[in-house]
Amino acid sequence: MEGGFGFPFGGDPEDLMKSLQEFAARQVESVQEAQREQFATLTLNTAVQLTGSALQRVDVSGSTDEQAIALRDAMRVLFPEAVALVSAARQGFMRET
Repeated sequence: MEGGFGFPFGGDPEDLMKSLQEFAARQVESVQEAQREQFATLTLNTAVQLTGSALQRVDVSGSTDEQAIALRDAMRVLFPEAVALVSAARQGFMRET
């Protein structure tokens, strides 16, 4: 037996420790990736839900032109907020290099 420790798995204990550390590092990376994806998905869903809810509250009465103007005005306010949320989600999807 190498090292004289009577290690039941055979091989060098230092090699085993190195392999375990590498495995743990891969597991941490995997968990972090899953968390980033979950954050991004939740943020995108929030952007969609908030935008949809806000547009449903817009009073779109009147002629077709008046309705189009009301929706455009609402989107001028909503679009920057939705873009901010989508940008945050995009950051969550991007991998650290």
